[in-house]
Amino acid sequence: MKIAVLLSGGVDSSVALNLLQAERRHDITAFYLKIWLEEEVQFLGDCPWQEDLEYARAVCDIAGVPLEIVPLQREYYARVVEYALSELRRGRTPSADIFCNRRIKFGLFRERISPDFEKIASGHYAILRPDGENLLLVKSPDPVKDQTYFLSHQTREQLSRSLFPIGHLRKEQVRGLAAEFDLPNRDRKDSQGICFLGKIKYPDFVRHYLGERPGNIVNRETGAVLGGHNGFWFYTIGQRQGLSLSGGPWYVSGKDVESNTVYVTHGERAGLLERKDFTVSSLHWINAPPDESCNLTVKLRHGPAVTSCTIKPSGTGNLAVHLEKPDKGIAPGQFAVFYSGDVCLGAGSIDDL
Repeated sequence: MKIAVLLSGGVDSSVALNLLQAERRHDITAFYLKIWLEEEVQFLGDCPWQEDLEYARAVCDIAGVPLEIVPLQREYYARVVEYALSELRRGRTPSADIFCNRRIKFGLFRERISPDFEKIASGHYAILRPDGENLLLVKSPDPVKDQTYFLSHQTREQLSRSLFPIGHLRKEQVRGLAAEFDLPNRDRKDSQGICFLGKIKYPDFVRHYLGERPGNIVNRETGAVLGGHNGFWFYTIGQRQGLSLSGGPWYVSGKDVESNTVYVTHGERAGLLERKDFTVSSLHWINAPPDESCNLTVKLRHGPAVTSCTIKPSGTGNLAVHLEKPDKGIAPGQFAVFYSGDVCLGAGSIDDL
C-alpha cells in the first residue's frame, strides 16, 4: 500500500511512521506540512518549525523513508486562520484545530499529493472501526490524549483514506515504542495549544492581528466597573485567569461586542454561569444523524470530560441540546462533539447564548 505519512517532528507521528515501516509491506513517503505562521509572525516568540523539521529528517533517515516538504502558508491562512480571526471579531470562541484537520491535513494536502497514495497516516489518538457500510470514529483508550474531538468534522470519505497507527495505544506505550525504536525525539515534550501557533503565545497572536481596544470589565450583577481590559477578543466564557481583579475569584460570564464590555461574575455566584441548554448549528454527522431518543454524551472542549445529554431538532435545522449536568464554560463558537458510547458521531457549533 502506498501511504503518505504526516510527520510533525513530534514523537506521536514518528512512532506512527515507524510502526508502518516495521510492517515492511508499504511504500511510505513522509510529508512535513509547512504552515504560514511559522515565518509570518515568528518574531512574536520561539517558533520551533526548524527544530521540528530537523527531528522529522532525523526520524526519516533512521527509518529509511523519504521526506517531502509541502508549503501551505497562504492556504492555511485562508482556510483556518481567517476563520479563527472572524470568530474572535464576533466575540465567539473558535475551534481552529477542528478545521485544520478537515480543511488542511486531510483536505488540501490530499489534493496536493499524488492520487497514487491510498492512505494518509498521522499520529492522532483515535481508532477507525468498520461497521457494515459505515466507518466508525472511536475514542482512543487514552482518555487524556484522545483526539476524536478534533477529528469530529472529518467526512466519511476522508476517514476512509486515513490511518491512525497509534490510535489504539496510550501515551506511555507510545513513549515506550519511541525508546525501542531509538528515536531522536523519544523524550521530546508534546506540543500544546492551537495547531498553528507553535510556541507563540495565544494573546500575542490575537494582539498582532486584532490589536488592542481598551474597555471595561463590569460586574454582571451590579453593573459596577471593576477594571479594564485591552479587547473583548482576549476573553472567553468561563475564563478565570488573566482578569487581574481583586476580591476574586471572578469568571467571564459574557461579552458585549458593540460596547467592548467584558462581564464577570464572582465565584460565589458562579452558579449563574451554569447552563444545561443550548443550541448548535453547522451540524456535521460522520454517518447518519443519531436518533434523538438515544443516550448520548457530549464533549464541549478537548479533554476527557464528557456529559450525558439529550438532543432534539429545533425546527430551524439546528439542534437543541440538554445536558444532564450543567456546565459553566459553554461559549458560542465552541464545538459540541457528540458520542454514543466510545463512537464519535459528529459535531456542531454552539450558537450565541
